[in-house]
Formats: sequence, structure tokens, C-alpha cells
Amino acid sequence: MKISHLLRTTLLAGCTLSIACPALAEHGTTPESREDTLTDTIIVTAQRRETMASDAVAAPRQIALPADAAAIAARVAGGDIFGNGALSGQLSYRGLAGERVLGRINGQRFATGGPNAMDPPLHYAPSILVERIDVARGVAPVAEGPSLGGAINAELVQAQFTDSASLSPQMRAASQYRSVDDSYAVGALAALASNQWRFGLVASREQGEDYRFPGGTAVGTSFERNLYGVHAGFQTGAGELFVEYRRSETDPSGNPPFALDMVYFDTDFVQGGFRGQIAEDVGLTVRFGHVAVRHLMDNQTLRQPRAVPAQARASFAEADTMTAEAALRLGSSRAYLEVGADAELTDRFVTITNPTNAAFFIDSQPNVRSDRIGAYLQWRGSSGSAQFELGGRVDRIEQSAGTPQLGAAVPMGPRGLAAAFIASGRQADDTTVDAVARLWIEGGALVPRLTLARKTRVPSVLERFAWLPTEASFGLADGNIYVGNQTLKPEVAWIAEAGFDFANDWLTLRPTVYYRRIEDFIQGTPFDATPGVINSPVEMVASMSGDTTPLMFRNTDAELYGADLDFVVRPLASLELAGTASFVRGQRRDIADDLYRIPPANLRLSATWATGDLSLGAEVFAAADQNRVSLTNSELPGDGYATVGLFARYTFAEGLAIEAGVENLLDERYAPYLAGRSRVGASDVPVGERLPGAGRGVWARLTAQF
Repeated sequence: MKISHLLRTTLLAGCTLSIACPALAEHGTTPESREDTLTDTIIVTAQRRETMASDAVAAPRQIALPADAAAIAARVAGGDIFGNGALSGQLSYRGLAGERVLGRINGQRFATGGPNAMDPPLHYAPSILVERIDVARGVAPVAEGPSLGGAINAELVQAQFTDSASLSPQMRAASQYRSVDDSYAVGALAALASNQWRFGLVASREQGEDYRFPGGTAVGTSFERNLYGVHAGFQTGAGELFVEYRRSETDPSGNPPFALDMVYFDTDFVQGGFRGQIAEDVGLTVRFGHVAVRHLMDNQTLRQPRAVPAQARASFAEADTMTAEAALRLGSSRAYLEVGADAELTDRFVTITNPTNAAFFIDSQPNVRSDRIGAYLQWRGSSGSAQFELGGRVDRIEQSAGTPQLGAAVPMGPRGLAAAFIASGRQADDTTVDAVARLWIEGGALVPRLTLARKTRVPSVLERFAWLPTEASFGLADGNIYVGNQTLKPEVAWIAEAGFDFANDWLTLRPTVYYRRIEDFIQGTPFDATPGVINSPVEMVASMSGDTTPLMFRNTDAELYGADLDFVVRPLASLELAGTASFVRGQRRDIADDLYRIPPANLRLSATWATGDLSLGAEVFAAADQNRVSLTNSELPGDGYATVGLFARYTFAEGLAIEAGVENLLDERYAPYLAGRSRVGASDVPVGERLPGAGRGVWARLTAQF
């Protein structure tokens, strides 16, 4: 029996039951309870704690909070960002990005709605409401779900249980202004909580204009987004019941690297469940969730100049994800055996239209489905001072696509491709196996660690079923036209990582070296052996869109290796020096070429002086040249650069503080290597050039909590 037939009704019933019952929010473990050896944590809006190795290297109080939370996550060692617009950045972690890095919000995973990933997972985490961002160091444990490499989870602010039996109010609020794009952001949590109940409301509003850079304005980069939601929790001696609902509304926002801009993303998040101890040393977690994305993008609303009627496009996209998770844990938090199962059912639909011609429409992704069911076993234990975490998981994935419908005004070229697609199999089944072993030795200032893993990723439905040649590439934003490939095999990565953590009263140092050998790595390659020669229907259709050299997703062989580190030095009680350094190299193993979109080496250094209620500091970020580029994908080299920023913080009273700073103090003109290339004609950024970094600007942020 098909997974979809067996589980869809079950998940719908489970979601309804969990929402209807009184519930308590699974607000996540506190940062103090996380294992620093296994997880990097960036504290964003919580009150400052004593400096920890997990968050000191990327303290966001040093920067103006960008609307895009991916830019905050990119501050971890090994991190970088695909800059595709103010709300569409993707985290690049140790050379991997997109669907190869598992993204979640409040522990909930889901399928993004845009076929070009205009809404990657962190799109739904407004920075002004983010409490913390957890990044699995190097390799995600099997309990977090399938992912080729790391995993990231953004936790939004929520009400917290108290020690009192009576309900008491809780409030968090923050507001920020940034001059470089004349943007503002406001966000707040209002809550009532006791030792048994908690109820919370969250809301945020963000809006910004086109940002300025040395030499002009990046037209088409304005943005607007609202989020609001409710959550509730009930706590008993056995554990917690929780439920939460959020609505995210992105209004017209620019995406210069893409052919279309966002008109709207209207997305609803619902999840609920239970987490607790049902008996001594027996823990149980159950969670059900549903995410519904509704999306419109066009080249009419914001794009300057607006496309002529014959080339006018408006694409409608939908994505629905239902999830279910259950895990039984036997033992304590540091020594346990956990067995779990999870399911993720997704439906997508994309229709391309011409708003000036009702007879022109194409179902580019018709009723595309991907259903996954998985199970895992994870063992955490120790032998003397040696600690270990061993895990394995198996996943079964079934994918399929429907039959596309085309309007009467669609030319014969796409009609022929649609007919060939309808006649094809339009379905695929895969079974994948992951295994992770993480070991470290505690007991002193020096903690050696080692990770060995086998990780897999099934081809996305876009990579498999994109029958119509378009620029949809899940966020590569490179102007190339891609087509799918139903013969793709899952990617398999063999991973080895080694490093150590060292910490004493004045120094924290955490270096890591790693190697990843990836079999069947999926990358765009020339459609046939005669690039530029239009001798196939796919190339004919691609040439109608201005690209005579389309790419097809194919399996290749690759390797990535590198090193990164973070450190904190405290030479004086009032002075802290911190930084990160990252280097990664990616190569094809089947041919002599470099991998595509690999970030350059970079270095981040900051110095903070603090005394009493006042702290002052400066930060330098430098990126090297990137000359090791993909010839297969006609990738161009990138120049290195360095920027300087200043920041300050003053605490008026407990829970009330103002922060301010200057970004790009020297007004350096630069273009990050991973930034997308502009497609906007009426901009000071030439068409085809990388989007430059923001110019010099001031920012100020006011935070309050009680």
C-alpha cells in the first residue's frame, strides 16, 4: 500500500485531535541544557547570559538584526549565505546549502512554497522574534530527520512556565531602525503563565525600502512582512501538552536575482503534541503538524521596468506539508536509548500564467507529491570519560507528479514537452539508510571529538519532475535554465570530522577539520553533448526564454573538505576578543572541475569592552578571493573584501536596553561571492552583476523584557 494512502488520513486525524485538546507548548530546551559539544547556539533576543562557547562567537547584539534570519545563522563557524533578497537568504554550511541543510522553525519541518526557494525555512523566522538559533555542529543526529549535512532550527520567543501557581504577565518587545534601507522592525510577545499554564501572543511587522550601497541604490530590494500567532501550554507531573498557530504574511518584496518578485506568501503553521516523562526514566514525545503555503510571484508588481505584455508572468504556487513524529526515550538526558518514527507528506502545485492573456497557463509542477516515512534508533552513553552518540535511521520515500494542463495560447514547443512528460513514468521510490557516530572525551579543559557518518538526500521533486525548462533551481539564482531528470539517484555522503574544544578561564578554542565524499551528487550539467547547438525540443524551448545552453540535473561525484574554528579570548575581565574562521573546498571527482557556489575562506573578528551597564565594540569581517569556480556552470570568480562595524549597548534598567551601531563604517563597495545576480533593469546595479553589500549606515534597537 502506498505511503500516501496509508498515512494521510491518519495525520489529518492526529492534527485535529492535538489541536482540539488543551495543550502545552514544547518551547524547547533552554540553551543551558544543550550539549555545546554537539550544537552551536546563537542567542538573539534573550537576556545576556554568562558567555558560552556556543554563542559568544556570533553574538547578534554586534549587528543590526537583518530581516533575514539566515544572515544571523551564517555567523557560525563554517557558515555563509546565499543572498537572494532581503527575505530569501539560504544558509550555506560547510559548502552545502538548500535542501541539503535541514531547516526547521520551532522544531517543525516543512516544504517551502516557492519553486525557486523564495521562502527557505528561515524566511518564516523574523529576526525580531527569534530567541535563538541552534545549528547541529557538522552532522545532524539521526533523531532530527534526514539531511545530507547539518541542520538548523530557529526558536521564536514564547511564554515560559513559572514557579508560581497563579498566572502572571510576561512581556518581551523589541524595535529597530536601520538607515541603509530605511527599514523598521517591531515585534512583541505578550503572555500569561503559571507553573501549569501558559498562554502567549506573538506579532511582528517589518518593512524596508531599496537599500543603498556606495555608488547607488539596489532597486527592487524593498520588503514587507507580518507575522502573528498564538500558543498555549498545560504542564502536569507527567509532561507537557502544547499547541501553537502562526500566520506569516509576506507582502510585495523584491528578489532581484530572480525573474519574478514576491507578490505574497500567505502561510499558516499549526502544530501540537506532548513531551514528557510517562514513567521514571521513560520519556515520550509526540508531535503533529501542518503547514500550508500560498504564493504568488510576478514581474509586474515591483519589477522595474515592468515586463512587456508578451513576457508578463504571474506564477501561483501551493505547498502543503503534514508531519507526525513519535519518540520513546529510555534513560536520562546523558545516557539513553531512543527509538522513534516520523512521517512527512508534501503536496506542491505550480502554475505559470500571463496576467494579460487568460489563455496562457502552464502547470509546471502539477500535483507533485513526496511522501516519506522513517524510523530511527539513537543511543547515547559513556565509557569512563569517553562519551558517544550512535544512531541509525531508515527512510522510505515515494514521489510522483500529476499531468500538466496547458492553455490554448501556449506554443507547440512546451506542448510537446508536456506530452512527453505525461507519457513518462512520473514516479520514483527510494529507500535510504543513514548512520552517525559522534564521540568525545570529557573530564578536563580539552575535549577531543570525532564524527563518522553516512548521510543521504533524495532528489527533490523539482530536480526529478521539472519537465518545463525554467530558471527554477531552488535558489541558485544564477540565470541558468534547468530541467529535471527522473533517473536521478539519492546522494550519499561519507563524512569524517575531527577536532577539539578547549576552554579555561581566559580562552575558548574549537577547531574542526572535515572531509565529505559524496556519491551521486546532484548538479546542473549541460543538457547534451553539444551545448549551444539547438538540436532538441528542450533546447528549443529554453532558447525561447533566452538560454541556448540549458542544464539538466544529473548525478555526479564530489568531495568537500575544509576546516573552521571559533574562539573567545578574555585577556581582561572587561575585554573579550572573539572570532570565527572558515575554509572549504569543493571539487568534482568525476571530472576536473570545482563544485558550484562554494563560499570563499572568511574571517570574523570582534572586540567588546564592557563595564557596568555599558559595552562598546568593533567587528571586522573579511572574505578572500574565490577563484576556484565551476567551469561546467560558467561560474565567474569573486573578489575579496573586508568591512568594519561599530556597536554599543547601554542598559537603562533590568530588562530595558538600547543598542546602536554603524555598519560598513568605511563605506566599502563589495559584492559577496554567494550573492545573487541582479535581473532588475532600472537599478544602479548592472544587469548580471552580483548584488553589492549594503553601504555605510546606522542602526538602533530598543529591547524590553519583564
